[in-house]
Amino acid sequence: MASVTLEQIDKVYPNGFDAIHGLSLEVADKEFLVLVGPSGCGKSTALRMIAGLEEISGGVMKIGDRVVNDVEPKNRDIAMVFQNYALYPHMSVAENIGFALKLARLPKNEIASRVAEAAQILELTEQLHKKPSQLSGGQRQRVAMGRAIVRQPAVFLMDEPLSNLDAKLRVQMRAEILLLQRQLEVTTIYVTHDQVEAMTMGDRVAVLKDGYLQQIDTPQNLYDQPANVFVASFIGSPSMNLYEASLDGDELQVGSHTLTLPSSVFERRPALRGYDGQGLIVGIRPEDIEDASLVSPVPSGTSITSTVKLTESLGNEIVVHFALDAPRVDPGNPDAGDNVSGADAVARFDSRSRCRVGDSIEIAVTCENLYFFDRADHSSIQNSAQTHLGMPWQG
Repeated sequence: MASVTLEQIDKVYPNGFDAIHGLSLEVADKEFLVLVGPSGCGKSTALRMIAGLEEISGGVMKIGDRVVNDVEPKNRDIAMVFQNYALYPHMSVAENIGFALKLARLPKNEIASRVAEAAQILELTEQLHKKPSQLSGGQRQRVAMGRAIVRQPAVFLMDEPLSNLDAKLRVQMRAEILLLQRQLEVTTIYVTHDQVEAMTMGDRVAVLKDGYLQQIDTPQNLYDQPANVFVASFIGSPSMNLYEASLDGDELQVGSHTLTLPSSVFERRPALRGYDGQGLIVGIRPEDIEDASLVSPVPSGTSITSTVKLTESLGNEIVVHFALDAPRVDPGNPDAGDNVSGADAVARFDSRSRCRVGDSIEIAVTCENLYFFDRADHSSIQNSAQTHLGMPWQG
């Protein structure tokens, strides 16, 4: 097995387009790293450069201790799983899985042994004689995985391998891929645009935007300590509510609403005191907003009154859209923000809430869990000096 190291990697296309800017990553041996970001952020380009399918414009790429900048893809000891599976329709499952080994001129008995072993791991033994057209989408994805497994590579590279599957099958295959990686202990770099997929699969997650690395950390740290507005908006579903606000002592003014911040907020974020009398950006996760009638008692200064604009019942919770008159902040994320025109804020209410569209209700905000960002550079406001838990915001 092997680590993968990217040192200040750049990608500039002949037309002058800068796809990747100084990307530095170190993927540990046996680690499962996810590259995530919106369409066009450079995640697939980065993966293809690791695979050798795209030339590197600058920087150093290593697999293990070996610099591979100019090494052919077939000599990099990697196996790639693509979005479209790329199976040969005229070959059986067994032939598809073992094709790369046949090209490498391995003995037939070794090919048969490796194919049988991969099929057993992937529960494909009963399908080995079938053609891809006779398989389900999930089975075809397993065949693509089997083709990678038999090569016994140092590194797996996966480019949105589940995007062609339906929602239920995606969840199932997500777990299967993760269990398989743990079993094989192969260093894996996985590309997706789905932040839920990234959060549930990665040992660490690297968030990209416009070719810049925004932050790399464990899924929980990305959620709890986003480095900037973009990461905050991208991680979490529904997206974080982000507004322009101002601070006056312990009081936070958000549009026409005033929230009183407890001392614990300032203890965790000492730099926040430096914004007294200034504008900033406040982030409120939907799960930190609740129907005040279900909260007892509601701390003084932690609720607002608003009008319900839309409700979406999910059984275990209700997603509530309500009016908030503060200026909304655009995080530069095409996938962020409300998915309903005119809805100003989103909350996740307990299913016991009886709120209805048009109701004027009291809404409780868990002020201890608010997020704060600098209005100028969108970085997180943390300690006495600005702390970037990743790369500075770019966009």
